[in-house]
Amino acid sequence: MLKRQKTLHVGEYHASKAPLILNTILGSCVAVCLFDPVQRIGGMNHILMPGTLNLKNFDMSARYGINAMELLINRIMNLGGDRCRLQAKLFGGAHLIPSIPENDSIGKRNADFSKKFLNKEGIKIINADLGGHATRKIYFHTDTGKVFLKRTYSDHYKEIAKVEMRQLDRMRKKFKRLSDVTLFK
Repeated sequence: MLKRQKTLHVGEYHASKAPLILNTILGSCVAVCLFDPVQRIGGMNHILMPGTLNLKNFDMSARYGINAMELLINRIMNLGGDRCRLQAKLFGGAHLIPSIPENDSIGKRNADFSKKFLNKEGIKIINADLGGHATRKIYFHTDTGKVFLKRTYSDHYKEIAKVEMRQLDRMRKKFKRLSDVTLFK
């Protein structure tokens, strides 16, 4: 029997009691897959940004980490899952923009947020594939908790990094020259 599939996009989440394959593509975003092994209920979200909802953009609240996590957990519990039994698998959080320092990248911030949230809530992380420079496509089976992962690496990452660093150096020199000018004294 073939399982039905559903694709999640940025800011979406879904949980199912029926066997289903949830899939998504990740760069700096993070997907958290939650699974209750007793009830065999699973769900996944696609987090764009850590933090909380901007009330001006209420229509896409699951784009933000705290909202995406709470919405997914509540949906699983509404289907009969038990929060105490939830297991987590995390994916994504890549560093894709070479000119931004890796330790301050949105991918790292998304990954750090997700791990911290799950640890604080007492939800066990049983597997994670986070960081690096590859995009990921994942397939999460809601009835078994299994995740299949495919990484795609950019052949041009190092070239892009060099070009961006040269442009950054040019901009710094230009602004330095501009800052040396005193208009009024």
